[in-house]
Amino acid sequence: MNEYYVYIMASKENSVIYIGMTNDLTRRVQEHKSGLIEGFTQKYNVHKLVYFEKTLDATAAIAREKQLKKWRREKKNILIESLNPSWNDLAESL
Repeated sequence: MNEYYVYIMASKENSVIYIGMTNDLTRRVQEHKSGLIEGFTQKYNVHKLVYFEKTLDATAAIAREKQLKKWRREKKNILIESLNPSWNDLAESL
């Protein structure tokens, strides 16, 4: 059975965030951290995993990613802080 993740990455200062979806969170976070993924996260130095959710349903993960992307920044911050109040890099615990 496959697992899917919706995740939020943040810049060092937490001023920029990125929301994504993957079926391999460890690999994807490492790609962001190493700069292998050209684009937004590389340009804005978004390398810190601050939030993630897991599901067994790819369709649900895609829908959740789209939902979170539509939220205002304040609501996204509240979501992150509900599980990670200090905005620690959760990649260290993967």
